[in-house]
Amino acid sequence: MMLTDAEFQAILNDPTKRIDGDIAWRNDEDHSPSVEFYANVISNAGWPLVVWGSFNPLIPAVSYVLIYKNVGRVYGMDIGKDHHNPQCDQVGEKHKHRWTERFRDKEAYVPHDITAPAPELVSVWQQFCIEARLKHNGKLLDPPPHQKELPL
Repeated sequence: MMLTDAEFQAILNDPTKRIDGDIAWRNDEDHSPSVEFYANVISNAGWPLVVWGSFNPLIPAVSYVLIYKNVGRVYGMDIGKDHHNPQCDQVGEKHKHRWTERFRDKEAYVPHDITAPAPELVSVWQQFCIEARLKHNGKLLDPPPHQKELPL
């Protein structure tokens, strides 16, 4: 399925997008030091959307991603990870991805509205929700504490 720029803009502009309930982090299924969450997004238009979040406390790096099912990431924010654009320019450790027909989700830009550092997960989440026009009726809970491996 291909998503047009106009369809993406309609999704992003839809003020009825929301997540109901608290969001809990869980350990990454790949046994990495990261934690993650998935949350279904509800809207009057019935967009098939989910939000995925990931946090690696060792780097530290956080990602919040709006995913359109059967298409992939249509909007996202990364803090703590560099990005290389298709035009070969390097984007910094704080960047956003925004769907375009030309580059899909591969092109990123530096946002000036995201001011919280990666470890401030709730502040970054709140800023992401404002940008994505996503209402969260609940709390983003603290992640479980990171357990370091015991030496053998």
